Amino acid sequence: MPFTPDEIGLLADAELFRRKAAITAKIRAQLEATLSALKSELSGIRLVTPPGFNPDTHQLVKGEHLEDFPFQYLDYPKHFDGVNKFTIRTLVWWGHHVSCALILEGAEMRRYKKHFVDRFHQLAGQELELSLAPTLWEWKRGEGYTLPITHDRKARLAAVLAERSFLKIIRCVPLPDDRIRTGQLPQLSCESVRAMLPLVAS
Repeated sequence: MPFTPDEIGLLADAELFRRKAAITAKIRAQLEATLSALKSELSGIRLVTPPGFNPDTHQLVKGEHLEDFPFQYLDYPKHFDGVNKFTIRTLVWWGHHVSCALILEGAEMRRYKKHFVDRFHQLAGQELELSLAPTLWEWKRGEGYTLPITHDRKARLAAVLAERSFLKIIRCVPLPDDRIRTGQLPQLSCESVRAMLPLVAS
């Protein structure tokens, strides 16, 4: 298939690729700073975690094809062991948003669900949303994908959660947000984790 003139213009634009590389490096540095900030934030906090959980495990990932868009993320702490999952993911999804998500599945789900109901009003009203997707790996938000955790939705959210075998709480921040623009990703991630802690604190 032939290229359009616009496509050739993009393909030949060396500056575009230099800028992409520079932005990628800045995101990587911010995610590394986020790792340090989260380690400090979670130090000394007792969490409800699955068997074999190691609080020091993490990963930094970069890819090009999250629905055709580049992405970079930090998982810390990172626990993926069969059905057991306990992970906090800070995801920068180019063209979309920054997501801070708590991903839970497996042995402790009954306790997480109980905490969700018993501590609901500690979670509500903090820009958190419950993922409605049939998989943990969906990152879109909005109608059909997520449901905001607000004080008036306790019964509805509890009913949704009761039918699910996993739990993903997500906070999405638009890329033009001043906190993103000024490099405050570590602070933003820590704030999000603080808001989610009632769900997993012992």
